[in-house]
Amino acid sequence: MTDEIALGFDDALCVADRLVEEGFLHRDSLPELRLIDSIFHEMSGADSTDRWTTAALSTDGGWARARTLARQVLAREGANASPLPHICVVR
Repeated sequence: MTDEIALGFDDALCVADRLVEEGFLHRDSLPELRLIDSIFHEMSGADSTDRWTTAALSTDGGWARARTLARQVLAREGANASPLPHICVVR
């Protein structure tokens, strides 16, 4: 399930340049978005499966760096800094 976060991010990053061109995204956000992408790539690989567990979302340094960068982008873009809602997954 956590790999879907990175896969969704990768899909969205593909349109980032276009969003800048159309004025929906600040150009200054691109380096941080690309850095998040590189963090996800750095975390990938057969020897890194433990970094993609649900528990790792709150303990892994890569996820922490990605969240910090994402908050910076969101702040630049004017997104509300309200705490995220608690999400419960039912299986």
